[in-house]
Amino acid sequence: MKNEFNKTLIINKAEKKVAEIFRELELIRDINQEKVLRAFQDNKVGEEHFYTVSGYGHDDLGRGIIDKVYAQVFNCEAALVRNHFVSGTHAIACGFFGLLRHGDRLVSVSGKPYDTLEEVIGSRGNKKSSLTGHGVIYDEVEPSDIEKAVNEKTTMAFIQRSRGYSLRKPLNMEDIAEIIEKVKIKNPECICFVDNCYGEFTEAIEPTDIGADLIAGSLIKNPGGGIVETGGYIAGRKELVELAAERLTAPGIGTKGGAMLNQSRLILQGLFMAPSIVHEALKGAVLASQVFLDMGFETYPRPDDLRTDIIQAIVFNDREKLVKFCKTVQYYSPVDSYLTPVPDQVPGYEDDIVMAAGTFIEGSTIELSADGPLRDPYAAYMQGGLNYAHVKLALKGILEQIS
Repeated sequence: MKNEFNKTLIINKAEKKVAEIFRELELIRDINQEKVLRAFQDNKVGEEHFYTVSGYGHDDLGRGIIDKVYAQVFNCEAALVRNHFVSGTHAIACGFFGLLRHGDRLVSVSGKPYDTLEEVIGSRGNKKSSLTGHGVIYDEVEPSDIEKAVNEKTTMAFIQRSRGYSLRKPLNMEDIAEIIEKVKIKNPECICFVDNCYGEFTEAIEPTDIGADLIAGSLIKNPGGGIVETGGYIAGRKELVELAAERLTAPGIGTKGGAMLNQSRLILQGLFMAPSIVHEALKGAVLASQVFLDMGFETYPRPDDLRTDIIQAIVFNDREKLVKFCKTVQYYSPVDSYLTPVPDQVPGYEDDIVMAAGTFIEGSTIELSADGPLRDPYAAYMQGGLNYAHVKLALKGILEQIS
């Protein structure tokens, strides 16, 4: 009973410290919710858009209206939102392969990209099927070296908003705007492509509001609102979106084919719920950061840092504490709580990964989940939380195991 009281006391003290931060997050939520609602109203979303078609998917009203709503929400010319994308990595890959040709030059201007993109690019894995295997020239630099790396021969600058499996600072909208400006000064024709995964609705604006030519993300992360079953999106300049669409389907079909298989209502409803669901996840991340900071651990970002994604990194510098953290998150999950995460190889990753993912939708990282590679500094990457109360309950359990 005493231990239970102590855990509650630690969390209550942390909540008081972050109360003002929560109020600031509410302002961002309200701005984004209004933006999403207006897009639904302006595009006259109706019940007819929930009906499904089969076969080729010709005249799918839902598919067309989803693309229009997403394009307005992201303040850009066009969007491609499909349940046919199997992941955010797939959506990004369609952007890469749709736009880049043999001899084109791709530069990752935010350093090393997320692990799963290494095989897509060709820095690891089967290079024959990768971008470099198709003759694309690749380089990666830190944002401080953009002026040296980008020139008139650079076709695309790739920007990863979130931190991935690293402790680098995620790129907020001010950072991304500065990067895009530097790139465009060096080469106005260079395509600025942003991996927007984990970042949607965490700030009041998106990369396409500040000059990004193209963005991509996953529907089982932020914009799916925790209810979309699968899929991804690409949004930006119309001609670029169409090229990516022709990689997903085929030349001549592009955005005009693909039955949505009764997913249109969920995709629209998930988008409508997304600003509030992301808000809940952010509150949970801020609380976790404060709790673990109070316990003496390094946390990235810190509670009062500007949030530009839903990921909270906690550094344990200890293999067993990382594994124990993920095991406890799994135990406090609504699904598969009786299972025990075991570190293992996961497709697309170089190191063994330990993953806690007791989610209603497999791999959904807008739901409370945690994972981390079994390598120094043994950091846990916690993300999601469909409701703040669930994150608090999980934190109580984690305190008992880690402290």
